[in-house]
Amino acid sequence: MLNKPVLVESLIVFSIVLCVHAVVWDRYSWCAVALAIQAFYVQFKWDRLLQQGGAVFQFRTTANSGLLPASVVIPLLGIAMKERCKAAGIVYFERFGVVVASTGMLIALFLSVIAVGITKPVPTNTCILTGVAGSIIIYTMKHSLTVSEVIEVLEVLLIFVYLSMILLYLLPRCFTPGEALLVLGGISFVLNQLIKRSLNVIEGRGEPIDFFLLVAVIGVVILGLFFTVLFIFMDSGTWISSLFFHMMTAVLGLGVIMPWLYRLIRRNPLFWLLQFLFQTQTRVYLLIYWTFLAASACGIVFYQNAKRSSESKKHQASTITRKYFHFIVVATYVPGLIYDRQLLHVAAVLCLAVFIFLEYIRYFRIKPFGQTLRYLLSLFLDERDSGPLILTHIYLLLGMSLPVWLFPRSCAPKGALSGAGALVPYAGVLAVGVGDTMASVFGSTMGEIKWPGTKKTFEGTMTAIFAQIIAVALILIFDSSVNLNSSYAWILVSVSLVSLLEAYTTQIDNLLLPLYLQIMLMV
Repeated sequence: MLNKPVLVESLIVFSIVLCVHAVVWDRYSWCAVALAIQAFYVQFKWDRLLQQGGAVFQFRTTANSGLLPASVVIPLLGIAMKERCKAAGIVYFERFGVVVASTGMLIALFLSVIAVGITKPVPTNTCILTGVAGSIIIYTMKHSLTVSEVIEVLEVLLIFVYLSMILLYLLPRCFTPGEALLVLGGISFVLNQLIKRSLNVIEGRGEPIDFFLLVAVIGVVILGLFFTVLFIFMDSGTWISSLFFHMMTAVLGLGVIMPWLYRLIRRNPLFWLLQFLFQTQTRVYLLIYWTFLAASACGIVFYQNAKRSSESKKHQASTITRKYFHFIVVATYVPGLIYDRQLLHVAAVLCLAVFIFLEYIRYFRIKPFGQTLRYLLSLFLDERDSGPLILTHIYLLLGMSLPVWLFPRSCAPKGALSGAGALVPYAGVLAVGVGDTMASVFGSTMGEIKWPGTKKTFEGTMTAIFAQIIAVALILIFDSSVNLNSSYAWILVSVSLVSLLEAYTTQIDNLLLPLYLQIMLMV
């Protein structure tokens, strides 16, 4: 029997795909539509494998596979980037968008082939659909990509395969197949870009803040893999292991990551970072303001844990309590988007590195703070944190930051896109900070009419749409760089579709919703 919420989720995703290609229709559109159709059918094979325990790795069991909504994200991002850069006449980044789209399609197709291959008995019709979609994609790539671009796509696919085998084995129940596609596919692409730019520094394109992002992401991943392997042979909870952890972190940071970044930006990374952070008075004020907000977030964590100690050991933070952090994140990002987006870009990278490093300390029980972090953060766990890692706060940061990091600055005249594209950097704020928060708060407190097959409410979704429209109006008032050029109908359609997706998806909405809203706004 087909799962009705999954069918509705698929219908929403198909609507987004068709809306995008109604605006941008070219040879890649056939590939995206074919990929979406075959992913829809393969998704049910993945769901059956997860229910029967027949998947190769242990995936998160509280959600469906999410293959369809995840499969089309990277291809649509690449297509949207290609069209924006083509309109701006930037050939290099137009080709980069084509590579991104092709890579996303090939990775999604690979996951589909895996599901079809391990399903018993072999699903003949799904195999035919996957074969047809694969043929269309490969034929289009053959006539669209240069030899060097084909090699780059295959490199990313190879990295994805090996990275998946390692991380999905080491981190059971942390991802659904769709989430693994997005997260590991993104890491694979970043790693390939970093290797490519490190080998061609003279020909490399990009600003220091772009290199900073690449090195920081790969640096923390390498750090995690190193200590995961190391602590197989050592007890990570002892003082000797903890001292070794801190020493090796310093060695890897100063001996590998810093020289790597120096090679890319051609200057001392620490001096560059300090000069960048304190370059203007506005940046100093923003840093002071963000420090106050960070202290407030820590205060909420300590206060809620104090309540748990005084009330009951089984006390868990409510949905509304967890949304306090969404309000704090919105208060953090909006001033950065208005006054200094480059500073926000770098600060978000630093914050991501700190979050992941603290998660390593919690996971490995590194003294003196490992056990304390385990106790403090256990209060905010929900059903999505079923694996050994706590990732929801990292996903929240990623959801807010990805539209800022992925904003095609080189293809935007004077740093801003026209029309609905001007709201692209605000996609995380709108989808997660405003929409998801309002839907959750109002839906859990005042919602009565539930969407069929879900716990989400009609009132919550309508409140989310209304709140995002108000937020867009406020952005127009306070951010002079935003000029929508009468694209209000498209914004309303985009916000409505993404809000409906939030009501029906069981994937990590903090990660998925901003990407879909960014795609809709960018085209």
